[in-house]
Amino acid sequence: MASSSLDELILSLRCLPGVGQKSAQRMALHLLERDKAGARRIADALMSALENLKHCQQCRNFCDSPVCEICADEDRDQGTICVVETPADVIAVETSAAFRGRYFVLLGKLSPLDGFGPEQIGLDQLEQQLQKGNTREVILATSATVEGDITAQYIADFAARHGIASSRLARGIPLGGELEFVDSGTLSRALSGRQQIDQT
Repeated sequence: MASSSLDELILSLRCLPGVGQKSAQRMALHLLERDKAGARRIADALMSALENLKHCQQCRNFCDSPVCEICADEDRDQGTICVVETPADVIAVETSAAFRGRYFVLLGKLSPLDGFGPEQIGLDQLEQQLQKGNTREVILATSATVEGDITAQYIADFAARHGIASSRLARGIPLGGELEFVDSGTLSRALSGRQQIDQT
């Protein structure tokens, strides 16, 4: 019979996406039997992240300081904002090395049935940034889902009201796909092949 501490560790690991009972058990036993230093490093890093990480005041990505490194980098194109759904999407776009502008992380997408309206995904904060007048283009990098398309169109509409051009990632990203699972080559082509959104 397993100890309660081991049971709790296995149960805790199961909260990770894609990790079932067998995988959690394998991870737990590996860390305890073969890599105790790795287990301590994971525990310390997790505690540090929980205590220190917050959302950037400008883009809402995770960071340790009030403003993240990307927003603080004056060498980046200040006139272009790439709007993404999650911090994982920022990592995916940065890995492609095809974008040198700023970001805005929605932390979700419009889905009234799930309780996600414009306020819940920070669209009021995004509009305030657009009102400052230094943005030329908004790249809409939301997922290729119904909710992602609705979110992109909503943002494109209020960007147009401020005289700002909007573009959507080219459809090299598979329908229903999430940015964090797209390879960097496909993402790079999607960014370079983005298209203007018609305002009719």
